[in-house]
Amino acid sequence: MSEYILPEVWENPASMGGAWGGLNQPTAGSRFEQSLPVGEADFQLYSLGTPNGIKATIMFEELKELGVDVSYDLYKIAIGDGDQFGSDFVAINPNSKIPAMFDQTGEERVRVFESPSILLYLADKYGKLIPKDFAKRTEVMNWLFWQTGAAPFLGGGFGHFFHYAPEKIEYAINRFAMEAKRQLDLLDKELATKTYITGEDYTIADIAIWSWYGRLAQDKIWDRAGIFLNVKEYKNLQRWTAQIAERPAVKRGLEVEYKEIK
Repeated sequence: MSEYILPEVWENPASMGGAWGGLNQPTAGSRFEQSLPVGEADFQLYSLGTPNGIKATIMFEELKELGVDVSYDLYKIAIGDGDQFGSDFVAINPNSKIPAMFDQTGEERVRVFESPSILLYLADKYGKLIPKDFAKRTEVMNWLFWQTGAAPFLGGGFGHFFHYAPEKIEYAINRFAMEAKRQLDLLDKELATKTYITGEDYTIADIAIWSWYGRLAQDKIWDRAGIFLNVKEYKNLQRWTAQIAERPAVKRGLEVEYKEIK
């Protein structure tokens, strides 16, 4: 492999290669006209069963489990096909990422995009899975924002170079595997003295973190990534992962059916 010579000014290459090379562009905004279906349920959720996407479906199912009368229509945004760049979806999330939804329970629709924002919106709207006590709420926010900041190093960093990149680059894989291991070790140490990530209560922080790191601990993201990272050595993380995986709402959130948009 020849050494990459940095140009003075970067230009978009004709072809990036890899699983996502044909979709990624250096510009934002919609790329084609699109009409998304809209149902009658309280919430219209446009998503996919990715680590970010399952946060929303698990949250809805957890609310139902807690007795909240809430309904949602779930539509499949096939990101591999570029559905996220259609005009209707971009109108909900200008960043073109799933999940995105709107709340149609009020007089005006409210758009909500980015998975942690959806979790927090629903938790606050229904007063569930987030403490009322200010200090305890702040601890939940600490971990919710930790996941928001940490996961790109796991997914866009380790996951990309380990699984999606068109060629295996040793330096990149080592760099991000080291960071992934550091994050796993952090969670394992935190969970040594706590039932859940913020203490004894299950919250939206657990949903956010489990959807990435719990699934990785189960070796259910990127083929053999869990083996590569030796996730079984993190005993406290494994205990927490298994405990959450047994929750009925989590099981339903993973098994929900997506409606086609076209």
